[in-house]
Amino acid sequence: MNLEQFLPKYLEKLLQGDRLGCRKILGEALQTGTPVNIIFTDLFWPVIEEMNRLYRANKIDIITEHMATRINRTLVDQLQSKLPRREARNLKIVVTCANDEPEELGAQMCADLFESDGWEVRFIGGGVPNDEIMAQVGIFQPDILFIYGTKPPDAPHVRQLMDSIRNVGACPQIRFMLSGGVFNRAEGLWDEIGADLFASTAKEALQVALTDRRADLSKRPNRRASVQKQIPDTSMV
Repeated sequence: MNLEQFLPKYLEKLLQGDRLGCRKILGEALQTGTPVNIIFTDLFWPVIEEMNRLYRANKIDIITEHMATRINRTLVDQLQSKLPRREARNLKIVVTCANDEPEELGAQMCADLFESDGWEVRFIGGGVPNDEIMAQVGIFQPDILFIYGTKPPDAPHVRQLMDSIRNVGACPQIRFMLSGGVFNRAEGLWDEIGADLFASTAKEALQVALTDRRADLSKRPNRRASVQKQIPDTSMV
C-alpha cells in the first residue's frame, strides 16, 4: 500500500499538535490493510525526517517540535505490539543513541523493527555512559551495536566507544552500524569514523544488517584527524 496520500495530512495535524486528528489519519491508513511495520517505515519515518528538517531550518519552533515528537512516540508505542513477528534469526543487536542524544524516537523505532524482523534486541536509549554500554555489550554479546546519533558533537564520542569495544575485545564478532542526523548529512562520515555499516533509514538498516561488510581499519591511519574535518559546523545543522 502506498502511504504517500496520508503523509501531508498527517504532517499537518502533527505540526498543529492535533492528537485526535493524527489518530484519525493513522486509523485511515491502518484500514487500508497496510502492515504496521510499513506504517513505521513509510509513514512515521518520513514524517519524522521532514519534521527534523523543518526544525533545523527554523521553520518550526521547539514547542511544535516537542508536541509533534510526543504524538509520534505515543502512536509508535501503541502500535509496537501489533508489529508482525518473523521467525527468529538467531542474531542479536543492541540499539542506543549517541552521547546525550535527547531524542530517542528514531532509535526506538529501529529497535522495534529489528525485533519484528526476528532479532533479539536490547534497547538502551540515550544518555548512557560508554563504560556501561561496553558492559552490556560484553554480557549480551550482540552481532551489531546500532548507534543512532543526530548532533555533530556526538561523533567523537561514538568513535571513542567503537574503538574502546574493539580494543578490549570482549565481543569479537560485533559490528557497528551508524544512522541518523549527522551521519546522514555528512557523506562518508560513518566510514571515516570506523563503523562497519551505515543506514540512512530504518528500512535500510534492516537490509544492511544482513550483509557481511566489515570496516577495514588498516586503511585509516589518520582517521581521527579526518573525522574532525568531516563533522559539519554545529551552527549549520
